[in-house]
Amino acid sequence: MNARLHKLLADLKDTFWVLPAALVLVAIVLAVALISLDRSVVFPPWLIDSGWFYRGGGTGARTLLGTVAASAIGVAGTVFSITIAALTLAAGQMGPRLLSNFTRDRGNQWTLGVFLGTFAYSLMVLASVRTESESTFVPHLALSVGILLAVLCVATLVYFVGHMASRINVDTVIDLVSDDLRGSIDRLTTEKLQHPRPPESFWTGAVTVTDRRSGYLQQLDVEGLANWAAENGAAIRLLVRPGAFIFAGAPIALARLGGKGDKDGDDANGVERIEGVERAIRNATALGPTRASPADLEFAARQLVEVAVRALSPGINDPHTAISVLDRLGRSLCDIVDRELYGGVYLREDVPVLVVPSVDYAGLLDATFHLIRQNAASQVAVLIRMLEVLTAVHHCEGKATRRALLQHHADLVLEDARRANFNPTDLDDVLRRHAEFCKAKPRTKKPPA
Repeated sequence: MNARLHKLLADLKDTFWVLPAALVLVAIVLAVALISLDRSVVFPPWLIDSGWFYRGGGTGARTLLGTVAASAIGVAGTVFSITIAALTLAAGQMGPRLLSNFTRDRGNQWTLGVFLGTFAYSLMVLASVRTESESTFVPHLALSVGILLAVLCVATLVYFVGHMASRINVDTVIDLVSDDLRGSIDRLTTEKLQHPRPPESFWTGAVTVTDRRSGYLQQLDVEGLANWAAENGAAIRLLVRPGAFIFAGAPIALARLGGKGDKDGDDANGVERIEGVERAIRNATALGPTRASPADLEFAARQLVEVAVRALSPGINDPHTAISVLDRLGRSLCDIVDRELYGGVYLREDVPVLVVPSVDYAGLLDATFHLIRQNAASQVAVLIRMLEVLTAVHHCEGKATRRALLQHHADLVLEDARRANFNPTDLDDVLRRHAEFCKAKPRTKKPPA
């Protein structure tokens, strides 16, 4: 249940219309409140004549509010059109999977919400205005606030133009996606050593659990599932990790259950316990149509990689963007030199009750460099920069196993360069960068103060 709730909240957070709808609702409530205040409070003439309040009559009030409402809804349509144009540009040049970075952008949502809210506010106040033939009522306070909202709309429009001009800049997009990756690293890595996974013999006699659903595993309530397993004397090993696609009817987990007859599920108690595991897994997971999971570190890296791969396509051919992506990827890899990737083993009273597949360092490097290297086989500048980034990470990294994996990727770059039809000077540049990588020594940690 927690997984489904988290998925709902995540979907609402990424939905474009939630904030504008909330601002429209706030504007309507504000209009009703100010109209009620205007009806119940008699403002002294000196205050109305002071210049801080609207001083016109009913006809002027209607004209003013009608103008504000028409202008607000017209500009709101323009804002929406500009947003759609930006989304089209982003989808074509940077990939459709990055559209969520535009739709969840608070600047766009606030801009549309301010204009729609001003429109709704103006209509509500306009409906309350009465002229002399209708027993005069002019809500001076509400009209004054309406004028302020019109001024706010002008300022918001100026902000929106500058905001969109910066957001469609590829370097800005790369920085935003890079920040998402670094946030995922902070969330999905730890400074503590991870508990080793149980050996395969631990799962001897475990039953296979399937799922009738299909889709990407977007949310996983590991604490809830681990608590259920501990309370029921079970141990669960998921076969899919967050971000993976689940096929209907395919195995999703192995479950080691206590009691007799559970291996084959041929007695009533065994069948009931297997069904209990299936229900627990369903309640602890939430599936969706897209690979967008906050617990999927590879997905965060692949978003950056997609920008580089599209930049290297023949239709765009922009190696500078790919180089910028490599710089951000290298920075992210340097962020985890002193941290450990989560091992996916969850204990209760020092006993493993839940094991979840997790991203290891080798898989993270593969997701980071393979696609870019494969698409940059003819781009010597990108290959050289990749070796320079690997060298920088090699300098920062002190773990021998990780340094060996970095060496593997540097060797792959060199092999691709040798197979490519580069001129001797370019190939010499690649060879020199590879030699510098091999000479890189791990950093020496400073002793604790």
